[in-house]
Amino acid sequence: MKRDDAWTLVTEWTESLSLRRHMLSVEVAMRAYARHYGADEDKWGVVGLLHDFDYEKYPDMTAADGHPFTGLRVLRERGVDEEIVRAIAAHAAERTGAHPESLLEKSLVAVDELTGFITAVALVRPSKDIRDITKIKSVRDKWKDRSFAAGVHREEVEAAAAALGVDLWNEHVPRVLEAMKGIAEELGLAGESNPVE
Repeated sequence: MKRDDAWTLVTEWTESLSLRRHMLSVEVAMRAYARHYGADEDKWGVVGLLHDFDYEKYPDMTAADGHPFTGLRVLRERGVDEEIVRAIAAHAAERTGAHPESLLEKSLVAVDELTGFITAVALVRPSKDIRDITKIKSVRDKWKDRSFAAGVHREEVEAAAAALGVDLWNEHVPRVLEAMKGIAEELGLAGESNPVE
C-alpha cells in the first residue's frame, strides 16, 4: 500500500486530530527506524501510519470486531501486504496472539507508546514546542514520574527497546524525539500558535 492510500484510509476512518497526529508521529518514528536498519522506509512508515486507523470506530478492544481486528480485516480485504498486516497485529499481541518477531514488528511496539509520551512532555512545556526539548534528561525525568502520562506502559516500551537491542536513553528516545521534531508543525507541537486541537 502506498503512503497516499494509507493516509486516505486514515482520514476516512479517523476524525480525531489528536489520533491522526499520533499515527503521524508513529509513522515518522518508524521511518527513522527503517533508515537505521536499512529497511524499506515506505513500508515501515505505512505500518506506523495505519496501526491505529480503526481505533476511533472500534475502540472496544475486548470485542471480536474491536481494534485492531476490524482494521486487520479491512487491510486484508484491500490486499495489503501481509507483512504490514502482521506488524499491526503484533502491536496488539495480547489480543491477537501475534507476538512481535521481526525488527518491523518490534520497532512498532517500541515507538507506539513512546511517541505519545514524548507528545505529553512537549505539551507541558511553556512553549508547547517539541523542538525545545534539547536534553533527553527532560524526557527521562518525566518518565520516572509515574503520575505523569500514567497511561503509558513504560515497561512495554523498555522491553521493546531491549528486544531491539537499543539503549532506551542513549539511542531509542533520541531517535524517536528527533524524528518527531522533524514534523513538529504537522504534530501540533510547534509552539502555542499551533494548537493541539
